[in-house]
Amino acid sequence: MYIPPHFDLRDADEARTLMRARSFATLVTSGEDGAPFVTHLPLLFDEDGTPHGKLVGHVARANPHWRLFDRGTPSLAVFHGPHAYISPNWYTSPNLVPTWNYTAVHAYGTPRILAESSDALKVVERLAAYFESSLPRPWTTAGLPPGNALAQMKGIVAFEMPIDRLQAKSKVGQNRLPADQRSAADALEAQGGEDNTAVATLMRAASAARV
Repeated sequence: MYIPPHFDLRDADEARTLMRARSFATLVTSGEDGAPFVTHLPLLFDEDGTPHGKLVGHVARANPHWRLFDRGTPSLAVFHGPHAYISPNWYTSPNLVPTWNYTAVHAYGTPRILAESSDALKVVERLAAYFESSLPRPWTTAGLPPGNALAQMKGIVAFEMPIDRLQAKSKVGQNRLPADQRSAADALEAQGGEDNTAVATLMRAASAARV
C-alpha cells in the first residue's frame, strides 16, 4: 500500500482497534495462475502473544480459496475503515481539488487450515458471540439439535492467519492546513452519516495534534 509519511498510521493499537471495529475484511491470495483470488468475509483479530497477533475466520468449503491456503500461499487481509468524499468547497484555502479521506489496515500472513471439525465449530461460535453480543437475544449453537452444529462444520473450512506484517494508513487531511481540516470536518458532519461523522472526528483529532 502506498503510504506517504504524513498518512502513515504507526500506532499498532489504533490498527488493531480498526481491525476489531471493521472486521468485515477483503482477503486476497495469489492463485495458481498468478491472478488474485478474493473473498469478502469477517475476520476476528486475536492477541496471541506474537508481535502482530493473528486473524481467525472461515470460508465455505465450496469456495476454492482455501485450497490456496493448503499450499501455504501468502495472503493479504484488507480492513476498510471509515471513508468520505471531501469537496474543495469545504476548505478555507482556495485552488484545491477534490479528494477522498479514509483509513485502512493491511495484514499480511500465510493462512493455515484448522482441520478438526471441533476447531471449526469454535471459530463459528466465536464469530457468532462477537457479532451477537449487542443483540437483545444472542443466538448460540446451543439452540441447535444435539450434534447438528458439529455436523454442519463439514460445509466450511476454518483457518487462522498469523500476521507477519501490518500496514496502516490514515488519510484525514494531514497534508492540509489545520483550518482546512477543521472546516472540511464541519462540512462532513453537517452531511451526516456514520462514515462522514467518523472521518470528521479523525480529522479534528489530527488537526488538534498538530497545534
